[in-house]
Amino acid sequence: MPGHFEQALALKIIPVVALERAADAARLADALVAGGLPCAEITFRTAAAADAIRALAGRADFSVGAGTVLDLEQARRAADSGATFVVSPGLNPKVVRFCLDGGIPVLPGVCTPSDITLAFEMGLELLKFFPAEAMGGLKTLDALAGPFPMMRFVPTGGIDPRNLRDYLGHPRVAACGGSWMVKAGLIAEGRFADIARLTREAVELARGASGQP
Repeated sequence: MPGHFEQALALKIIPVVALERAADAARLADALVAGGLPCAEITFRTAAAADAIRALAGRADFSVGAGTVLDLEQARRAADSGATFVVSPGLNPKVVRFCLDGGIPVLPGVCTPSDITLAFEMGLELLKFFPAEAMGGLKTLDALAGPFPMMRFVPTGGIDPRNLRDYLGHPRVAACGGSWMVKAGLIAEGRFADIARLTREAVELARGASGQP
């Protein structure tokens, strides 16, 4: 996997961000860097996504990916904007093939054995478990992990400080996606100092859960 994505995974938390204004991207990235979490998944849930990714793609101190990539057109826009990884809520074979052919790390969402089997057939070994809490959380992840010992997961959906340690303590969890430190309201109100503080707290919690110093 390319270095940027490995760096994001090593941080154990991938902030999932919906930006309404691309102009907020730089200040958001500065806050995440200050909090010790220099990465983000910018979701294609808003019209500003591509411009926001483009604004951050050239930063040497930050890893930016594209999230909520639903189809081939969005995957192409993500790549053209400079996204260093692509995340989808589900497994779209066209998106996966496009990313694999282009050398772009891709993290499709799965929540059933059939999803995971298809991902395995496509050569993937790292998957997004989504929506994690709504689909049964760690109990379901345990059940899914058993028949697929080659797979690692990035649970996303309902992850917050109350359950982050439990998820990161699971041997098959590579990292978690979360949005509590980058909520839309905080960004809209310009509360970037609060984002930096919440990020620092999240990083400390993740370090403790994963046994990092």
